[in-house]
Amino acid sequence: MIAYLKGTIIRKDSNQVILNIGGVGYCCSIPLSTYFKLGEVSEEAALHIYTHVTDNTLALYGFSSVEEKELFLKLISISGIGPKIALNILSGIETADLEEAIRNSDVARLAMIPGIGKKTALRIALELQEKLENKEKIIASHSLKEKEDVLSALLNLGFKRREVEKIVEETIKKLGTEAGLENLLKESLKRLAKV
Repeated sequence: MIAYLKGTIIRKDSNQVILNIGGVGYCCSIPLSTYFKLGEVSEEAALHIYTHVTDNTLALYGFSSVEEKELFLKLISISGIGPKIALNILSGIETADLEEAIRNSDVARLAMIPGIGKKTALRIALELQEKLENKEKIIASHSLKEKEDVLSALLNLGFKRREVEKIVEETIKKLGTEAGLENLLKESLKRLAKV
């Protein structure tokens, strides 16, 4: 299964792109949001890929970010929503706006997406709300663990908890938990040196 492609853009349309990778042209269907983030023809591009295989087809769907791909996968997990409809949804609304509409059960906003009726909008809101809440809980628990690890390291270096707690929070906000313990610790120490 193809999960990632990086190559030169041969052709670019609002709903698909062809990438030249080692002399082979890969045609990927893309949402509008990805289209706007891609460079021009003959420039290099990288896409996160979902490979859709059925008895009759082998299709590639490309996304500029992992988050967009994950949302696409959540959408196609809903009964009655296939890859083409999911791509249409992502083309009709920004990822952040879609997640907000789902969280708020904003069926009216979802139904404004071209090709999505009220029933489909309601199904999207109901079925994806729980999945988005679970994702937020995982992110929050991971963030809390990173914060405690950095705080523990700083306390072992002799700092007082009240001195460093706010700086650690600011560092995590700036770099994100994916920066890793070592980078978060270095950045926190730099900030503490300025205080």
